[in-house]
Amino acid sequence: MEYTKVKFKISPISELAQEILMAELAQFAFDSFEETEYGLNAYIPTHQYHLEEVKSIQLLNNKEYSISFDAENIPDQNWNETWEKNYFNPIVIDKRCVVKSPFHTNVPTSEYEILIEPKMAFGTGHHETTGLMIKHILEMDIAGKSILDMGCGTGILGILAAQKKAKKVLGIDIEEWAYNNVRDNIKMNHIDQMEVQCGNASLLDKETFDIIMANINRNILLNDISKYVKVLNKGGILLLSGFYQSDIEIIEKECNVHNLVKKSVKEDNQWVALAYIKAD
Repeated sequence: MEYTKVKFKISPISELAQEILMAELAQFAFDSFEETEYGLNAYIPTHQYHLEEVKSIQLLNNKEYSISFDAENIPDQNWNETWEKNYFNPIVIDKRCVVKSPFHTNVPTSEYEILIEPKMAFGTGHHETTGLMIKHILEMDIAGKSILDMGCGTGILGILAAQKKAKKVLGIDIEEWAYNNVRDNIKMNHIDQMEVQCGNASLLDKETFDIIMANINRNILLNDISKYVKVLNKGGILLLSGFYQSDIEIIEKECNVHNLVKKSVKEDNQWVALAYIKAD
């Protein structure tokens, strides 16, 4: 899949400005960020890049900063080779779960080991929200339960749920690369009880779930929480991530409308993952 890299130059450069800019961009389809000495690089699937959305960012009109940006396309490539040479190191969560690729060799032994093929620029599990969701899953009783992994990406969360003996796992993602990648990763991890579909929350109809995991972004979550609640069993758990601490209030307001009771909060570098229980 082709990505667009948007390079922001911030003057004067500050950590606060970088964080605010990331928070605003995360409301759109930007899914990965890289802090630089001059500002911030933000990445988005090219077909979801809209110049007018970027121009609408409030920080661009803040008189305390001078911000300029330009965009360039990053063509699809052999991401296995790219990650192996430059970026992707194994991820270890709470000394219990390791996320690795086939080219990794010296990897610590762990209770759960997830293999993924990094077939696109992102989605390898390094993002803080993925780690937070994994921590939630590691603490939960998954065995025998039905799981929905919305915005499943490379399938890491759903695969971990399957490894924890979930009865059935359904992964859904709107991107075709994700659909194909998850199918490969399911096979590579020898998972029998997980399937994947290409689409969005409109696919949710009659099937219900004990646990729903949605690591997407604030705006999509706000739009789809009502749809998740309809297919979440009574007493079921809804895990939400993909947003910042500053977004908790608006997420919680929407959850309260649907009688969701907050169970726990996990935070890392301003990113958040919330767990809710469906009261009725």
